[in-house]
Amino acid sequence: MNAFLHPLQTRFFWALMLMAGFVLPGLAQVQPDYPLGVGDALRIQVFQNPDLTIETRVSENGAITYPLLGAVELGGLSIAAAEKKISEGLQQGGFLQNPQVNIVLVQIRGNQVSVLGQVARPGRFPLETANTRLTDMLANAGGATPGGDDVAIVTGVRNGKPFRSQVDIPAIFLDADIQNDLILQGGDTVYVHRAPVFYIYGEAQHPGAFRIERNMTVMQALAQGGGPTARGSEKRLRLHRKDARGNVLQLEPNLTDAVQPNDVIFVKESIF
Repeated sequence: MNAFLHPLQTRFFWALMLMAGFVLPGLAQVQPDYPLGVGDALRIQVFQNPDLTIETRVSENGAITYPLLGAVELGGLSIAAAEKKISEGLQQGGFLQNPQVNIVLVQIRGNQVSVLGQVARPGRFPLETANTRLTDMLANAGGATPGGDDVAIVTGVRNGKPFRSQVDIPAIFLDADIQNDLILQGGDTVYVHRAPVFYIYGEAQHPGAFRIERNMTVMQALAQGGGPTARGSEKRLRLHRKDARGNVLQLEPNLTDAVQPNDVIFVKESIF
């Protein structure tokens, strides 16, 4: 068993392996700090030692069973750290002098993401691939309900620090804002709040609470309520809106004004 290749030769070998499709295409760009978890499927290879190539899963106690070494705890380690640990075990055990270990993440099951709030199927979902994005996980949960917001809140940990991001989901597709389609990590939580609403009452055909659509104007809000009754007038509106201090302001809006969350529109009677 030859374990004395020059480092440049070793890198060239693994480059050829990647070009040949030896690594699954969908998992070739695994994040380097991805922590291995229970249930993750791995392919472990040692250069020029095919008898040490195995496919295995991380067990419930975070370990795998590897030839010559027995149980090796890999849970919580990055792929690079796991490669180093197996390499050191083979070297310190006197089996190989300079083992070149490569680990391919075949399938991710050890890490899960919680999807909560206004989605069709809230719950915990496994990260099936290393590059699972926010929109993929929302699709797993059945998408937002009709009463769900367009914004998803993602929380978790990145680089050892708390992480929080608000993502405008429609903008990912409408505005090609692809960079905000976040790659999720194990332990992340995705929360979809209820959509903001406005209220309309008075001389409206259908008074009540309605979802605020994107860039909605007062005229569009009035249309949501079916328009004025025969006794009402679209020219006689009063808008109740809270300011930053919580005080309720009474305004006379223009039909082109934007509607804000929790606005209350009162349709007055016509003066004629």
